Amino acid sequence: MKCLTFVLLSLTALQAQSGPGRVSFEVASIRPAAPGPNGVRSGCHGVDSRYGPNESAPPLGRCVITDGRLSHLISIAWQLNAMSMIRNAPDWVIGGDERFNVQAKAEDPKATETQLLGMLQKLLEDRFLLKYHREAHEEQGYALVVAKNGPKLTKSGDDAVTSLGPFNKGDPTRTIAARKYSMAMLASLLSTFGPGNVKDETGLPDFYDFHLTWNEAEGPSALTAIQQLGLRLEPRKIPVSYFVIDSARRPGDN
Repeated sequence: MKCLTFVLLSLTALQAQSGPGRVSFEVASIRPAAPGPNGVRSGCHGVDSRYGPNESAPPLGRCVITDGRLSHLISIAWQLNAMSMIRNAPDWVIGGDERFNVQAKAEDPKATETQLLGMLQKLLEDRFLLKYHREAHEEQGYALVVAKNGPKLTKSGDDAVTSLGPFNKGDPTRTIAARKYSMAMLASLLSTFGPGNVKDETGLPDFYDFHLTWNEAEGPSALTAIQQLGLRLEPRKIPVSYFVIDSARRPGDN
């Protein structure tokens, strides 16, 4: 399944339009997840989605998310660059123990992934009474670019399954062992756990397997370690669009 941090695509292309005429799922449920240390997993299987033959995908035309906080669900539906892109979130939304399972089926089994994500946006707005607005800023960040001598990346095989690990967020030494990761997904990961917001400008369209380790206190820093992959983090002003929550309610309160 696709991991949450996998998920850094263009916001503009995936934002649903407000007002009448928006398409909804044919059938959808949002239920509390069982308590426990389970991590969020997600997948929306559109007709244009890319899954390996050994990768567990939801049925075509469906979105399946397990063990997700509302903040996770928002990040998936709106394809946010990082969790830090969510502002003004109540405690239960961003860091509480309340997690949810989503099962949703489109009427058209040939819906695209973009269409499914638009339906997921509407579902969250309806079931959580989610109200929000976007705030655009230009901030200091980094562009992920190819280094002078070219990338040093291993292209993933056709049967590769997207995976990430080990990655202990509490450990100052951060290790990424990624399989079938795009550069947009790497930029998303670096935006969350690296030196700042990162925008993919490599122009590399494929999926890759790579290993990356850094330690900001003892070295090497992320800025140095990324060069092992034939990439650079170039400081520059980048556009950032924050997702600001105005109000939200638990589904049981609706």
